[in-house]
Amino acid sequence: MSKLGSLGARLHRGEVGYDFVGNRKIWYGISILITITAILGLAVRGLNMGIEFQGGAVFTTPKHMTASVTSAEGYAQDASGHDAIVQKLGDGSLRIQIAGIDTDKSDAIKDKLAKDLKVDTENINADLVGPSWGDQIANKAWQGLAIFMVLVVIYLAIAFEWRMALAALVALIHDITITTGIYALVGFEVTPGTVIGLLTILGYSLYDTVVVFDSLKEQTKDITKQTRWTYSDIANRSINSTLMRSINTTVVALLPVGALLFIGGGFLGAGMLNDISLSLFVGLAAGAYSSIFIATPLVADLKEREPQMKALKKRVLAKRAQAVAKGEPLEHETVDATYDDEPEDAAHAVVGPRNQPASRNRGRGRPSGKRR
Repeated sequence: MSKLGSLGARLHRGEVGYDFVGNRKIWYGISILITITAILGLAVRGLNMGIEFQGGAVFTTPKHMTASVTSAEGYAQDASGHDAIVQKLGDGSLRIQIAGIDTDKSDAIKDKLAKDLKVDTENINADLVGPSWGDQIANKAWQGLAIFMVLVVIYLAIAFEWRMALAALVALIHDITITTGIYALVGFEVTPGTVIGLLTILGYSLYDTVVVFDSLKEQTKDITKQTRWTYSDIANRSINSTLMRSINTTVVALLPVGALLFIGGGFLGAGMLNDISLSLFVGLAAGAYSSIFIATPLVADLKEREPQMKALKKRVLAKRAQAVAKGEPLEHETVDATYDDEPEDAAHAVVGPRNQPASRNRGRGRPSGKRR
């Protein structure tokens, strides 16, 4: 653990790091491949919508039923003409869910089930959901998602700038597409719990992205007053300085969710946990990935299209080329080293760690990654 803490400190100071921004095309390609797979899953298999969205009925049998889940599924399909989902509850009763049926046919289905299962009709409880109510729930879910996206873009555009808002929006759409695509591929049922889980992971993904953006905003203040780092250099440093924080929070969040999904839903057979736990598990992982590999590199791409950032990059690369031509090393400069063509406080504003003044005793450091 001490080694991990030491690594996190070195990442924060910029002494070590990975060139996320420099290798962004690799990660863009991976994301595009995953997204295409998710879209194909949605197009080919579609989502398995629960009865809350398409209407249907849930029949609960008496306790201590002797019928098996497999036989009950066959009885339900014969009675309704639709696929059925049957779960055995802890008290031995069966929960039979049939989607896409009209409520006026539920009595006939109930009678047929009672006859096949050899129980009294009065002992089977039926909960009905009309298709119109399911449509309203689906529409409200889409409206809530759209409102969330709009508010996110407005907030980030005000708190940071439109390029960061656009990058965050792309990352959120990336997370939604992957999560819904996974649902289509594995065939898990989509319920209101799924929607809750989806909105939860979007908030988590946004939080992780804003942490990096906040660091980037502080470190790029007065960036054009120096000729040591390009915008991409500092963007890469911002990712590395918050990398251990992102990893730690993601792992801590995934552990309980993984327990719900793999132990509760898989090993113990509590299938009703799957609808929310899968969206949380996939979404948390995708959100952490997009915050690191998509959002910030995309901001760097957009910012370096600006004329002033193009000019800055040209000056920085020219200075580095000049130093190489003179045989001067580029690795010896300390974090707070100043330049003969810029004030000391400007250098501190760009390369110093967040909320701390730079110190010459911190050791060597530079924005992580390859020089361009």
